Amino acid sequence: MLLKIIRYIRGYIRIRITGYSAERFLNACSHRGIILWGLAPSGRAYETNISISGFRKLKPIIRKTGTKVSIVERFGLPFFLHKYRKRKLFFAGAVLAVALVFLMSGYIWNIDITGNLSYTDETLLRFLETCGVENGMPVSEVDCAGIVKKIRKEYDDIIWVSASIQGARLIIQIKENEDTIPGIDKKEENSEVKPTDIVADRDCLITKLVPRKGIPMVQEGAEVKKGDVLVSGQVPVLDDAGTVIGYQYHESDADIQGRAVVEYQDEIRLDYDKKEYYYVTKEQKPVEKEEYFLKIGKYTVNFGSIKNQYQDWEMHGFEQQLCIGENFYLPISFGKRTATPYHSYAGKYTEKEFQEMLSGKFQRYCKDLDKKGVEIIENGVKIYTGSQTAEAKGQLTVLMPVGAQAESQLMEIPATEEQKETGE
Repeated sequence: MLLKIIRYIRGYIRIRITGYSAERFLNACSHRGIILWGLAPSGRAYETNISISGFRKLKPIIRKTGTKVSIVERFGLPFFLHKYRKRKLFFAGAVLAVALVFLMSGYIWNIDITGNLSYTDETLLRFLETCGVENGMPVSEVDCAGIVKKIRKEYDDIIWVSASIQGARLIIQIKENEDTIPGIDKKEENSEVKPTDIVADRDCLITKLVPRKGIPMVQEGAEVKKGDVLVSGQVPVLDDAGTVIGYQYHESDADIQGRAVVEYQDEIRLDYDKKEYYYVTKEQKPVEKEEYFLKIGKYTVNFGSIKNQYQDWEMHGFEQQLCIGENFYLPISFGKRTATPYHSYAGKYTEKEFQEMLSGKFQRYCKDLDKKGVEIIENGVKIYTGSQTAEAKGQLTVLMPVGAQAESQLMEIPATEEQKETGE
């Protein structure tokens, strides 16, 4: 690849060698150190590539071997520049474009935020803007360490932040605290372990219980009610006589699965506003108003217009930011907006339509349950039709993870016989 680039910069020529002593010509070139490449037969002649400097050394070889050399094609930067030598504006524009690209590479034109779950990109971008971090700022003024500190200080539940610059992009990666324990202040830094229990978050039948920390309070096969303690974070300490003399405190941890009944209900109205688009009579296609736009920094230039005299219309569009390679974003974007007018009237879903709608929403609900590790073992959901509405409702019997963390109620250590006699 590097050799091809060097040859293109220096320029080279494709020549055709004819005559009875073509092989002698090739040997003479090799003897004089003239490099040829891409040699191929062409009828009764040969074609090969040769550098410009090598081509200038061929005259004595041609005379000695009695061959004839003709130029087939010229390649490389020198020939390109010679061809367009009179087009000064073209070269001035090329130089200006290179200068602009070099200049713009010193600025941030795209802020990419990943890992955020609770906070939207817009929320974080607005906060960064209040801190002076925005598109168009010089790369030299970006303080990655300062950005990390400001985000951590503003958002307590963001536990890890990374900021880095790649080309013209500022990449911010964050991680939020997904394991918040109810009842314990996240800001409190206390080395003392507070015990937590795992309690049932619904009525169910326990089918699996594998404790990691804490003492199981129920067995597999037990029926529990919402709020019952499944695993206690207070582990009793016994003496040689088997008497409880204290407790060790833990944050309970366990894999618990239960069989439970989940209620499902979804309702839609049978009547709705149906859209009917306006059509061009001759072409039989919807009436559309189109608008193209070009954004350069904070300035926008529009071509066309989506303004129309219709009362109701819907708009679709897209916007694309220009990017060179993967990380060099330019402050230039373009896009298109299309407005399609329509008028609405009262419509009513057919039986097939509302069944497909309710079934589709139920299937999406089941997929969400599957992503959460919930297995449906019995489906009792049915579709019912009324005069104005249709609904899907029923019960699902599922195997699902159960249990929620709750602060443990500390238990009193029972008094021993000796303590009772002494009254302590």
